[in-house]
Amino acid sequence: MPYIIEFSDEFEKSFQKLKKKDKNIANQIEKKIISIIENPEHYKPLRNILAGYRRIHFGSFILIYKIEKETIKIISLDHHDKAY
Repeated sequence: MPYIIEFSDEFEKSFQKLKKKDKNIANQIEKKIISIIENPEHYKPLRNILAGYRRIHFGSFILIYKIEKETIKIISLDHHDKAY
């Protein structure tokens, strides 16, 4: 099933900032976003207050996203200490 992908303003801002600082991590994130589109259920679901969301680790960064029917919403990208 083809998914539509949406990026939050928060993610866009964080990603652009990170892209300037560390292109290697930015490239990893782009590759993982492609893998999310191919298999969105693959990554770890979150619990409790963040139930319904999923996460991916990139070194000390975490990308949080949500699957809603045919749409994948990329919510945030932040340092692990700030993400939760």
